[in-house]
Amino acid sequence: MSTVTLRDRRRRATSAVMLALTGVAAVLTVVPLVLIFGYLLREGASSLDLSFFIHTPRPTGEAGGGMGNAIVGTLEMVGLAALIGLPVAVLAGVYLAEAEGSRLATVVRFTADVLNGVPSIAVGIFVYLLIVVPTGGFSALAGSVALATMLVPMVTRTTEEMVRLVPRELTEGGLALGMPRWRTMLGVVLPAARGGILTGALVGVARIAGETAPLLFTALGNQFWQLDPRHPTAALPLQIFSYAISPYEDWHRQAWAGALVLILLVLGLSLGARLVLGRAHKNA
Repeated sequence: MSTVTLRDRRRRATSAVMLALTGVAAVLTVVPLVLIFGYLLREGASSLDLSFFIHTPRPTGEAGGGMGNAIVGTLEMVGLAALIGLPVAVLAGVYLAEAEGSRLATVVRFTADVLNGVPSIAVGIFVYLLIVVPTGGFSALAGSVALATMLVPMVTRTTEEMVRLVPRELTEGGLALGMPRWRTMLGVVLPAARGGILTGALVGVARIAGETAPLLFTALGNQFWQLDPRHPTAALPLQIFSYAISPYEDWHRQAWAGALVLILLVLGLSLGARLVLGRAHKNA
């Protein structure tokens, strides 16, 4: 009896220690985000006003102005990247889940894994050679293609995993009712997996929204309003980079404000993904 009690105490002690270590690890994960967000609030909040959101940058060395064109340019390029990349990624992910074991699926999965590990600057150089050089100019379209190239492998692998989690009985039930396979996928499997797929898509979009390196070689940046995707276009990461390395104090303050807006944008997308996932779990 005493041996059982001693073993039980040891298990409880081990459980308490592991739970404490898990809590410490969770806190250590959250602390950097809180510190970064707090520092950005302290340095950038004072420069956020209406002018920051509706005006373009002032000429070099002149105080004032804003990043309105960069905010719109970021939304434009991220939106185009989502339009280009998400349909390809979802279809590829569904194919990987349904054609498991085929040679083509193995090649596609390996390619997606490799692309997930490719440095973003290498993607920028690739799109520069693929689009910028042949067309003879930087453009928002080239920037969108670079961002889409990074988005596709992330969402592809997420979609594959989410489709695999759908019970096989649902697919077999649709086929047993006489539905063709493509209709079973569209009407049964994808609706069942849409919460996870949408979450992966939002996380992927949030991930590419903060990329700078690929845009240096593709979109280049612009000091003026430019909505035509065939021309160089401003983006928040590019504007932050340019202002941060400048020798002007006012531009440094605006760079902090731009970084705060960017992290709020990414944080909003991430929270949106969590809300979608939570609702999906409730409806499941």
